Amino acid sequence: MLYVDMAFNLARSFLFWNRNSGVSFHIVSDLDIDLPSDLGDGVSLMRLARGKLGPGFTPKLHLDSLAPADRTLFIDADCLCMGPVHETFGRFAGRPVSVVGGSISSGAWWGSIADIRARTGVASLPFFNGGLYYLERCDAARKVYMRAREIEQQYDAWGLLRLRGHPNDEILMAIAMAEAGIEAMPDDGSVMAAFNYYPQFVELDVFRGRCRIANPAAPHPLHTPIAPVRAVEPRFPHFVNTYTDHWRYRAEALKLRLHMLSGWPRWLAHAFALCAVSAPGWSLVFARDSLRPLYRRLFGVRAVTASKRV
Repeated sequence: MLYVDMAFNLARSFLFWNRNSGVSFHIVSDLDIDLPSDLGDGVSLMRLARGKLGPGFTPKLHLDSLAPADRTLFIDADCLCMGPVHETFGRFAGRPVSVVGGSISSGAWWGSIADIRARTGVASLPFFNGGLYYLERCDAARKVYMRAREIEQQYDAWGLLRLRGHPNDEILMAIAMAEAGIEAMPDDGSVMAAFNYYPQFVELDVFRGRCRIANPAAPHPLHTPIAPVRAVEPRFPHFVNTYTDHWRYRAEALKLRLHMLSGWPRWLAHAFALCAVSAPGWSLVFARDSLRPLYRRLFGVRAVTASKRV
């Protein structure tokens, strides 16, 4: 139920900003679940037969058949919505299939880019995080998804690397899009940004529609070379990996639940989350970071904790 709870958090953040906007929200699941009472008006539950679309990331390769509208924005469950979505739809309009990102023509990304280029004849691939896909109901989109599913059947033969033991939708969609001549929409950090690219929290407040995260310059300990050194303000922050365990995400999820499910006023939900989650979470992180050198001298490095997402 881990991802179900995330989906409910995302749905609440969407409704907070987009209720009565004319944009419908659908949760797709093959689990036997019911919507919480606060999501009954504004959210639809699309039930699938258990395992119908395959395990792991394979269901993302069937968005062309799942998409409930002429224009659909797929968002991973471990995201939040920080404002109105009409602008995002407007930016994608006219693209049969799209993502936000850049391009890659060398090196490695779920496989050897040189080998993929030699096999397909493309000059480069879209490079992106698969937490967000845009698609329109048209033949061009269907052909891209059909091609991605076709390549998935040859995933290991192509020498592609698996993610958590499963074929990765990103590289499959990238190849299919490249073969169709479709590029990613340039990523300016305003649509979706993942925390493994921008690991420094600056501000996060779903009630105010504020999310500012950054990739600080080296030698800052949070610097990552896989993203530009900049601060971004994404409409859909993507809490990949263990970031849904971070106190900032848990505080926002609690605020949304208290306000929308329990009917608390925003100020009270914010204050309670501050006392119950934010303050203890910040204090624990501060103490941990301050005492880590001493802990390692005394006890060594701790074993890596198994991911709840595997």
